[in-house]
Amino acid sequence: MINWFENNSVPILFIIGIIFLMPLVLSQLTKKLRLPNIIAYMVAGILLGPSVLNFLDEKTLSNMEFITHMVLGFVAFKIGLEVTIKEIMSKGRGIVITVLTESFLAVILVTLFLYILTGNLALALIFGALAPASAPAGTVAVIDETKSKGKLTRTLYSIVGIDDGLAIIIFGLISPLAIFLISNSGSTEIMDRNLWITFLEPFREIGLSIALGGLAAALFIGLTQIKGFREELLSLSFGTVLLVTGISELVNLSEILSGMVFGLIIGNLSKLKDIKEFEEEEIGFIIPLFYLLFFTIAGANLHLQSVPALGLIGLLYILARILGLGGGAFVGASLGGLETQVRKYVGFGILSQAGVAIGLALVIKNRFQGLGPEINDAGLTMGDHIGNIVFTTITATSVVFEILGPILTKYALKKSGEAQE
Repeated sequence: MINWFENNSVPILFIIGIIFLMPLVLSQLTKKLRLPNIIAYMVAGILLGPSVLNFLDEKTLSNMEFITHMVLGFVAFKIGLEVTIKEIMSKGRGIVITVLTESFLAVILVTLFLYILTGNLALALIFGALAPASAPAGTVAVIDETKSKGKLTRTLYSIVGIDDGLAIIIFGLISPLAIFLISNSGSTEIMDRNLWITFLEPFREIGLSIALGGLAAALFIGLTQIKGFREELLSLSFGTVLLVTGISELVNLSEILSGMVFGLIIGNLSKLKDIKEFEEEEIGFIIPLFYLLFFTIAGANLHLQSVPALGLIGLLYILARILGLGGGAFVGASLGGLETQVRKYVGFGILSQAGVAIGLALVIKNRFQGLGPEINDAGLTMGDHIGNIVFTTITATSVVFEILGPILTKYALKKSGEAQE
């Protein structure tokens, strides 16, 4: 593998310049093929990353990780701005039912398919727990690119914001069960105490994330009452989003949930209507640049060498997740009384999966290390075995979902007639 900068210190601005230009060149091709621009960004990232050219090596990507968190913070803020509480109140039942059915049907089908294949319940449960985790940035980027407006668009904004919190809860509830299935040591008292702590952790994370978003909104609203700050809304918004994202990262909260709550409060207060309109215009101007950086870096972090190891487990995971999310979304939207165009196409817009799922898979790999009986002479335990399979498979399937998800989202928005491009 080539190390381009082994003996030289290259300015970060030079690297960022390449990151901006190469995806733009490739996007001219994807436009002709009528594919979403983020496909070009991700392909550029894969080419620049360790999988091909190694221009963006592991060390450089680690140094640029803050960009990923920053963009996720702004995506969450934008989701909150776009979602109206009046819309949720009028369709709240339908949206909640849709989120529940698509998430839990994905869990059930993935767990069932992989248990039938492997006969390992702990392994199947972990894959089921990871299935609902989504990547809202891909969906929102396609919505912005196509300038989509309408009932399906508003529903997608609501769903990709809400299901992130539900995915955290599902993972927090299922992963301890898998741990207990493969663990064969430790006193019952300690195990019971650890089980309860693990069960309660996702609720702590969600509650504190919501509280953080509310406190950020209160700070923002308070400062806008001062004339000097009201004249610097873009800088004030930018700083507050970065603060919320930074605190979330510092104390292990959901940056998507806290950012969304912040945007939701700002976007739904009638006295801040002028601020919301300003935010949507200014953030809408800046965020395409963020998308380009974010998805190029995301592509660089996807390792193509893991794809050949996908195997039957990976293929079944992809199939079961698509059936679970797509079928569950259709059933939920139908039961919830949502419009025909929403029922038909909402399942296409929620398939992207990347950073959150890979992060949770890494948590599993670390948490399962050394658990269970040894399965070979090298000292590899059942926990080590499951952790390695899960991390490798989720990394490989994320390549598929990050390419397939935006394509299907664009298809749904066009077929529903809401894409304005």
